[in-house]
Amino acid sequence: MAEALSDKTHDLRRVDISPDYWYPIAWSEDLKAGKAIGRNFSGQPIVLVRPKRGPVYALEDKCAHRQVPLSEGVVEGGTIKCGYHGWAYSRKGDCEDIPYLGKDENQKRIPNCVRPYPCIETGGMIFIFPGDPQKARTTQLPELAQVGNRAFKTRRFNPSVKCHYTFMHENLMDMNHQFLHRRQMGKIKARYLGGDQGDGYVEARYSFARVGSEGQPLAERLIFGKHKYDPSKPQPVEEVVTIRTSYPYQSLHIHDKDGDLIMQLFAVYVPDSGDGQSCQTFGLLSVLRPKTPFLLDLIWPVLGVFTNRIFHEDKDIVEMEQKAWNEQGGDRNIEVFPIVKKLRHLLRSGGVPHKETPLEKAAQHA
Repeated sequence: MAEALSDKTHDLRRVDISPDYWYPIAWSEDLKAGKAIGRNFSGQPIVLVRPKRGPVYALEDKCAHRQVPLSEGVVEGGTIKCGYHGWAYSRKGDCEDIPYLGKDENQKRIPNCVRPYPCIETGGMIFIFPGDPQKARTTQLPELAQVGNRAFKTRRFNPSVKCHYTFMHENLMDMNHQFLHRRQMGKIKARYLGGDQGDGYVEARYSFARVGSEGQPLAERLIFGKHKYDPSKPQPVEEVVTIRTSYPYQSLHIHDKDGDLIMQLFAVYVPDSGDGQSCQTFGLLSVLRPKTPFLLDLIWPVLGVFTNRIFHEDKDIVEMEQKAWNEQGGDRNIEVFPIVKKLRHLLRSGGVPHKETPLEKAAQHA
């Protein structure tokens, strides 16, 4: 864990995500055999290479010769060849061939001239470790919802969001914002059941009840179950929604009244711009298959439309938060919810101070 940053002296939106974790930067299906694609992590250009034989690997997306993107080059055998002069690089980042030099000269390989990144492909995603490569060996991958569990059906979502990644963590952790989703969810009441925190994590638990007599939307009933709110009676705890940020990942679990898992979400918001004001979402949503065969497959499109609408409402609102931060020149939020205060402290202490990019420095002096 990075050195803790003071809550008073460090604006959370000026804290970068720690690089010493595994981060997905592409979906497996986006990278075909014998091809390369370019991606970014916090402004660091990275090329992912899938040889026709052997596992995927990741390198800095810059040719050591003229600094042009290797992702614009050609995959040959186990190497990626720069599209400019044909310099060929191995998965270790060594330059193994310069085509226009003689055989004897080419035997003097240029080692470590392009940075390699530890790379793992799992759960339909390609992960890299952008920090200290020695730490990659002892750093665990996150739990990827219920991918691979046939009792669950899993869908993915991956929109790009123009905001600092911490806004996304706050949005999901604070279920008091259900008023935002009134057009999709109808009138429901979130009840905070308590929270927890420990080394590297913050957790909040909620239940939901229907407010008023209007009909319950079908999609909401499918996800949260049937609820009817009667203010004259004690409200039983039915489905329990647990949201946890285990730095830097976020998860959501829904358990029914018997304690059985019926839904699980994995999400991570990967910064892809140097200024920290843009992130790529990688999410996996696993839903327990009901006992009725093929029922979930039939309603899957409805769930897809519902969850997309919810996410886009969240996307729009956090981008408004980022816009306000930009216009005001800092964070003026007045936060009162204790669990969000704890979350902010976790995100701040887990991160690292923001390093200005050359473009940011130039903009300040313009």
